[in-house]
Amino acid sequence: MSERPRILVTRKWPDRVEALIAERYDATFSDDDVPLTEAQLVAAMRDYDAICPTITDRLNAGILGVEGRRARIIANYGAGFEHIDMAAARAAGMIVTNTPGVLTDATADLAITLMLMTSRRAGEGERELRAGEWTGWRPTHLLGTSLRGKTLGLVGFGRIAQATAERARFGFGMDIVYFSRRRGAEEDLQRLDARYFASLPDMVEQCDFVSLHIPGGAETRNMIDADLLARMPAHAILINTARGDVVDEDALIDALNDGRIAGAGLDVFAGEPNVSQRLLDAPNCVLLPHLGSATRETREAMGMRALANLDDWREGRVPRDSLE
Repeated sequence: MSERPRILVTRKWPDRVEALIAERYDATFSDDDVPLTEAQLVAAMRDYDAICPTITDRLNAGILGVEGRRARIIANYGAGFEHIDMAAARAAGMIVTNTPGVLTDATADLAITLMLMTSRRAGEGERELRAGEWTGWRPTHLLGTSLRGKTLGLVGFGRIAQATAERARFGFGMDIVYFSRRRGAEEDLQRLDARYFASLPDMVEQCDFVSLHIPGGAETRNMIDADLLARMPAHAILINTARGDVVDEDALIDALNDGRIAGAGLDVFAGEPNVSQRLLDAPNCVLLPHLGSATRETREAMGMRALANLDDWREGRVPRDSLE
């Protein structure tokens, strides 16, 4: 392309990445760092050659199929793309890319963080201390449980799940089991000493911790429901760094309030950024504001990956992370 393509970056990205984008493209950046409205996204489709959205931008068929569309590529900032109507994008002949791989370690670290915080009741302890309610050390105060020797069940066995398993297995001596649509590679199973379950209900019955590593969307919505929670042992803890809609939150809240599971550590929510007051009030529930990839290194790497996809497109190559 002889002219610099017009690029819209819908949210605030790391300064280093935005500076590089500005050098290479006629770029517009977010001043207020708030999600765009549907009307603004429709206008953007007509005004820009490329849109760089995030999970907060719902790109539905009406937006993607708008008459007079100028945009030819959606360079998504993030690995997940369930906020983009892929069928509508394909019908419109648009290229869609994501940023896989670069957020694996950060998200796995956070899954372990949630396991530790919940099993050791760290969230409860901090809230008690900050409220001025701590009366001092005592032998049975906020007793938690150790990770060592416990069984971690992974729902999904992709990059992030396996990175979480590595930390759990070799850092804490945990036993690893997993459920996935397909059995993992034999070398990965041997490396992690992991056991495969073809049935998710059968797996969760054996777990002290269940960690979710599956995409959101229609196929997985409410996959963790009341029946599945009822199959978990009463001492088990649920961890979710995947997508909020894979868990039936009402069923989870009921299970926590009734003591049918011991706790939950959540980084994602079905209606985020809105979080149910019942969930906020639930016992032994650690809640984080979608921090899975929130390290400087990872967020910069995500931006650089999105920029590389834009550069591929501009140079006439198939973008390296093009989604078919």
